[in-house]
Amino acid sequence: MDEIIVAVKEFILTEFLPGEDPEALTPTTPLISSGILDSLATLRLVTFIEERFNATLEPHELTDEYLGSLNSIAELIRSKT
Repeated sequence: MDEIIVAVKEFILTEFLPGEDPEALTPTTPLISSGILDSLATLRLVTFIEERFNATLEPHELTDEYLGSLNSIAELIRSKT
């Protein structure tokens, strides 16, 4: 797993899924459609991404298309850095 996915996964597990099995959160696990991320959690995740990776996300990128899985988040961050 690459550094971006590891960092985002660790953040999600710590902030939103404490005590959950880390193996259950895979790079393709749906984050928004499964309810792991609600609107407030998404905003917290965006703040983390912007601070940790020095990447500014645009309003149109705050959707399931871009933030729907660890893989899509990693692709988005890579496109910004």
